[in-house]
Amino acid sequence: MTPEYIIQSLGDDALIVDFGKLPLVDAHFEVTRLNRKIQAGLSHEIVETVAAYTTLAIFYRLDVVLKNNRRKKNETAFYYVKNKVEQLLQEKDKAVLKAEERLIKIPVCYDEIFAPDLKNLSIKKEMTVDKIIAIHSSKVYNVYMIGFLPGFPYLGEVDDAIAFERKKQPVNVAEGSVGIAGKQTGIYPVGSPGGWQIIGRTPVKIFDPQNEEPCFLKAGDKIQFYSISKNEFENYQSRNT
Repeated sequence: MTPEYIIQSLGDDALIVDFGKLPLVDAHFEVTRLNRKIQAGLSHEIVETVAAYTTLAIFYRLDVVLKNNRRKKNETAFYYVKNKVEQLLQEKDKAVLKAEERLIKIPVCYDEIFAPDLKNLSIKKEMTVDKIIAIHSSKVYNVYMIGFLPGFPYLGEVDDAIAFERKKQPVNVAEGSVGIAGKQTGIYPVGSPGGWQIIGRTPVKIFDPQNEEPCFLKAGDKIQFYSISKNEFENYQSRNT
């Protein structure tokens, strides 16, 4: 069965596919599925795609699309690309998508020196710090989108037991900090002001502009955290500097 979606124009050379009528996990699956199909089948006509929680924006090469579409004088570039997208949406390939999934395990040190908000979260949630760590590191999270900062992954969803609101005022947050905001969790790729509740830090560098692929993570990946000690954190950093 073809998923529910809406396709709308985003100007002369882009469109957006919205799966927002579906439950979040299903919408994310369809965004990821379509994104990979486009990269494989329409790459010569596409500039880039931008995946979000329930939408996929597609920016296309207007000159290439118009050239490929020259035989259909009454069809605009938008409708040409829209028809291509709808053809891809009709295809069934869940097995292929499953095979392409990346599960990435990321170490996190939840030591209090790296987790300024963990104790307060423990008090507010009336559970031990160890319990919060166990819950946070037990789930496999979807990378729903990259945004806010270069390489910042929006991950979800955290267990209701540890979901917590953002801070009312932002503070300075260190690179690698792992935080919670609502039912989201995420990793700060660089030092920045931020309002997420910081519960740990990873030594993994998730954004490096010197790399061919600057962002370590991408929308569609799956992430699982695992706890490491402060010594392990420092050893990891020393090996990778």
